[in-house]
Amino acid sequence: MRTLLQVSPLWAILLMFLVLPVALIVLVSFWRFSGFTMEPGFVLDHYRDLFRPSTLNLYINTLRIAGITWLITAIIGFTLAYHLTFDLNKPATVTIKFMILTIPFFTSAVIRTVAWVPVLGRNGLVNSSLISLGLIEEPLNFLLYSEFAVILAYVHAMTGIMMAPIFNTMNRIDRSLIEAARDAGANGWQVLRHVVLPLSMPGIAIGSIFVLTLVVGDVATVRLLGGGQLGTVSVAITNQSSLLQFPIACANAVALLAIVLVCIAVILRFVNIRREL
Repeated sequence: MRTLLQVSPLWAILLMFLVLPVALIVLVSFWRFSGFTMEPGFVLDHYRDLFRPSTLNLYINTLRIAGITWLITAIIGFTLAYHLTFDLNKPATVTIKFMILTIPFFTSAVIRTVAWVPVLGRNGLVNSSLISLGLIEEPLNFLLYSEFAVILAYVHAMTGIMMAPIFNTMNRIDRSLIEAARDAGANGWQVLRHVVLPLSMPGIAIGSIFVLTLVVGDVATVRLLGGGQLGTVSVAITNQSSLLQFPIACANAVALLAIVLVCIAVILRFVNIRREL
């Protein structure tokens, strides 16, 4: 009984701020919507609309952007974490370099996103430099207000989030295992593949969950750097909510939540992250 009383505040917070809002979203997703009014009911029309080609394209775009961002951030984050863990000998140097890599991510995400506009713009830093060097004759239009710009901003914003848990996991690897592998005749690549990478999987899994959930739920980056030419599910939900199309928006939110939960379940199926939590 005492244990139940101790955990009851946490359960109350989870019930009030997680379970009830999600339940309300699921409930409203079944309400009737005529285009002007909505009323309680149980209809599946909003879920059927999810299989329209235009709506499916939104989900495909969202998952493609999230997948590309995850792959790039995983490669860069793993490389940086490996460098901090195994290439540096002095703890002070590791601390300084880790702070240099992570401090920029404490600034506002919107500010970091807007900062890409003068860099990638038609008359921005990149195009001006390439023209002055004679590498191109005309500005590159795909740099800004495109999927490339959105993915670049995501990679810049999410690399630190991916690197931190991988770095934490790598720091826990027993160095004697690496020495034993080298004594057994393993080269650097074999040590990386058969020792470091498998033992780093919990950190990679945690970073992957963070990156995937943040990317699929982001709106600001797509709006600022997509230039209205790129559509994602999160942007569609925002637009539908602004037009008071709440049942349709809730249906999309439920579908997106289900996809994210499936992705997390797949990750947890192959990687045990409990020892890292």
